Amino acid sequence: MASKLNNLFNRRSMRVRRTLKARASGRPRLSVFRSSQHIYAQVIDDAAGKTIAAASTMEKDLKGALKTGADKAAAAAVGKLVAERALKAGIKDVVFDRGGYLFHGRVKALADAARESGLSF
Repeated sequence: MASKLNNLFNRRSMRVRRTLKARASGRPRLSVFRSSQHIYAQVIDDAAGKTIAAASTMEKDLKGALKTGADKAAAAAVGKLVAERALKAGIKDVVFDRGGYLFHGRVKALADAARESGLSF
């Protein structure tokens, strides 16, 4: 059963990514990975195959300041941090890659915080 669900999740992820790459028109992609204990975000330039900016709840400065890495407050902190790092690298416009996750809860909190910090998508 678990492999069937994992397969469906992977198909949904690839479908979202394929659609984004078609509409990206050269913009980097803000990709989100959500685990049961942490959340990770990175801005990726697909043309060069390089990560421009990244942030996660695993970082020491965030880990000490947060109660847990698996709530909306942690996701908002990661969204703000990745947006600041992307702006510092000269990236303002991105496309949001939610992966196979619904745009709800922690994923939405990360996206909203990144928008408030200056990224546009």
